[in-house]
Amino acid sequence: MTPDELVRDHTIYSCVMGSRAFGLATEDSDTDRRGVYLTPAPLFWRFDKPPAHVEGPAEEQFSWELERFCELALRNNPNVLECLHSPVVEHADALGRELLSLRGAFLSRGAHTTFVRYAQGQRRKLDADVRQYGRPRWKHAMHLLRLLASCRDLLRTGELRIDVGEDREALLAVKRGEVPWPEVEARMNRLVEEADRARDTTPLPAAPDRARVEDFLVRARRATV
Repeated sequence: MTPDELVRDHTIYSCVMGSRAFGLATEDSDTDRRGVYLTPAPLFWRFDKPPAHVEGPAEEQFSWELERFCELALRNNPNVLECLHSPVVEHADALGRELLSLRGAFLSRGAHTTFVRYAQGQRRKLDADVRQYGRPRWKHAMHLLRLLASCRDLLRTGELRIDVGEDREALLAVKRGEVPWPEVEARMNRLVEEADRARDTTPLPAAPDRARVEDFLVRARRATV
């Protein structure tokens, strides 16, 4: 079975991500698609194991195998958690709907570490651009602000919402380069400080519900035999 066939025939969940999910789409925005496929268990019995992720077959499409997806989500990987909370779901079969019902089981206070660490890596890239070119990549700066606000709100409320809502125009102004870099920097620093404070009072549990997720994964695997 080819990687494309795994995605085509065994996807249990797929959604739109990127600007269209964040409420930041403009006329020239791409449509980024993400998905989760469940590999039939017998394919793991061979020496050559099936892929943990597949790029394509369509442009701007990326999918994870269910086990890999769950592993990353349990680590509170920002990209994977956001995929699970996309407001634009294109497909979800019975297992996909059960996966969506488990969204809360993946969340934990570890989100502070993973989101902020990812943000720090992106911030270093922006700082390097400013040193080299005199300006950051404004689109990346916009998305970093969005991510930090999402992290802060997740820690405050215990819920991950990725649509920027009323912040849309302010963020698009950053994308257009209309906001001075020092002001953008100040916003980023403030959001990190607010996320740090929210960590101390967050309603999120100390650890994700690994047992509940594993039970789902085992049942899903058995159903393919």
